[in-house]
Amino acid sequence: MRLPCLILSVALCLQAATVSSKPDTPFKLATFEAQGKTRLGMVFGGRIVDLTAVSAYVAQKEHLAPAPMPAAMMELIERYDTLSPRLYQIANYLKSESGTAGLPFAFDVAKVSIKAPIKYPWNLMNIAANYKAHADGMGAAQGPGRAGFNAALADQIDPDRDGPVIFAKSPRSCIIDPGEAFLIPPGRTRIDWEGELAIVMRKPAYMVSAKQAHDYVFGYSIMYDVSDRGGGKPRRVVSMFQGTNWFDGKSIDRGAPFGPFIVPKEFLPNFDKLHLVTRVNGVVKQDAHTSDLIWDEGHMIQFISSIMTLYPGDVISTGTPSGTGAERNEFLKAGDVVEIEIEGIGVLRTPVDNGRGQ
Repeated sequence: MRLPCLILSVALCLQAATVSSKPDTPFKLATFEAQGKTRLGMVFGGRIVDLTAVSAYVAQKEHLAPAPMPAAMMELIERYDTLSPRLYQIANYLKSESGTAGLPFAFDVAKVSIKAPIKYPWNLMNIAANYKAHADGMGAAQGPGRAGFNAALADQIDPDRDGPVIFAKSPRSCIIDPGEAFLIPPGRTRIDWEGELAIVMRKPAYMVSAKQAHDYVFGYSIMYDVSDRGGGKPRRVVSMFQGTNWFDGKSIDRGAPFGPFIVPKEFLPNFDKLHLVTRVNGVVKQDAHTSDLIWDEGHMIQFISSIMTLYPGDVISTGTPSGTGAERNEFLKAGDVVEIEIEGIGVLRTPVDNGRGQ
């Protein structure tokens, strides 16, 4: 009896070895709702599979040890070092969108409700004026003699010496799902679009050098930095201090649409050269590449982590290129639709509607 058992064991080991645990098949990650249940998903083209169900399925098919999947993206990121081999095995087993056909836990992306990938990160940090053309455009839009912003200084920036201007948004109050409406607050008439690449952190980062920074990154997504350019009623004035009230203009409720997917960094090696396009009602407003950033990924993480610890799942919204409404003197109204598309990630769509009380 021992010989047949030994032969069977060897056969099972060989069978298990046929599915690679290396990152050979690209995938995206998402949080989604289907059949009344919120799930973590692995995305292939237009299909998404429930991670918990597909992990058990592949383990059974390939005679692998069980690898229970977490219920939330934050935990997946925190455990990625141990879970990623199983994720790679799942992707390599399915191979592509066609590999999801007939699976009861696979869905059409268009027929499920895609949620913001992380609800909610501990920190949401945002970089101001991180594209020179945008800095130049904002300087021109302000006109001569306006206090608080000097676009000419963009030519003098040395990222190794100078730090960017950074502001924070409240993740709980600001992040909304892809496709969920941004509601214009009463009295605000100068709501802008700002499409941005979002960096998602993988592990705690404190006092990290620019050269080490990429090791701390989990992946990339899309953020819409909704901004109020002022001038509405009631007019808010900061009387004690000169300059801009960043909180008033940037921390608007629902002002951080986020998603639809996170692409793990191993599947987006050209993160520093990605094409970004923002459209309003189908018309292109912003068209740039992440290679145009003044402070690149390394310098952003170096600067922020020199001041505070970044944690797994934290998001850095990297700044917006030129073509914003402030530069064009065009602003959003109810009925408009903002779409931000970033190469290799997807499209973040945000309709605009009247706010509460209007």
